[in-house]
Amino acid sequence: MQLLAHIVTALVALIHVYIVLLETVLFPTRGRRVFGLSQEKAELMRPAMSNQGCYNGFLVAALCVGWLHPDAATGAAFTVFGLCCVAVAGIWGAITVKRSILFIQTVPAVLALALRTLA
Repeated sequence: MQLLAHIVTALVALIHVYIVLLETVLFPTRGRRVFGLSQEKAELMRPAMSNQGCYNGFLVAALCVGWLHPDAATGAAFTVFGLCCVAVAGIWGAITVKRSILFIQTVPAVLALALRTLA
């Protein structure tokens, strides 16, 4: 069960690495298409999306610190904190932006938290 929790947590981190890239580096091209924005709308939103990508990067950082921290208890705290933040951000995104965000972000994070609890 512990291994499965680590795998799902890694999946959450990888999803967010992709989101960081979509909202920053890839926003003018692929990100714009993924978010369904016109060229004009994307240009207006680019600074805000880059900022949002930065925050998603912090979520990835929390999960990575969770894996890499030499103290297991501290690492677990970072992982749980990161997963809880992802879950809450996904709920907020589903309410304010697009319902599918709930399934892309929140469901995997909650699954990882549940697996960690059961492990």
